[in-house]
Amino acid sequence: MVFLTGEYNHQLDAKNRIRVPAKLRKELDDAYYFAKGTDGCIFIFPESVAKEQFAKIEEVKMSDAEKRRGIRSFTKSFVLAEEDNQGRVVLPAGLREYAHIKKDIVICGVGNRAEIWAKEVYDEYFADDDSNYNEYFEALGI
Repeated sequence: MVFLTGEYNHQLDAKNRIRVPAKLRKELDDAYYFAKGTDGCIFIFPESVAKEQFAKIEEVKMSDAEKRRGIRSFTKSFVLAEEDNQGRVVLPAGLREYAHIKKDIVICGVGNRAEIWAKEVYDEYFADDDSNYNEYFEALGI
């Protein structure tokens, strides 16, 4: 079982590379993937979780016109992360543009995946997190 947690501030280097934090990297499989996420972030899926996601997608009937677009948009965004010998990985241009990433990023663990956010987008998204925490927590139903 994958268990990714925590919040980490980082920056892209001059060659648009990032280093996935060691605490998260330990939980990722030998292979992991970037994909478009929700709310303007980039998902990082360990290979095992990526395969689970694709298995769920395969259950959708090809005749389901309502879901075809979502399947195509999501699956075409998957990119295998290829680390160099120093543990850095290039964040693909299309995903950087989608997530509005220029320099400062936040990487956070979200259970079975991690997310990469542009710091400005992340800060705006979570601006009311502390004041509305109880409401958000109760909505989880746990």
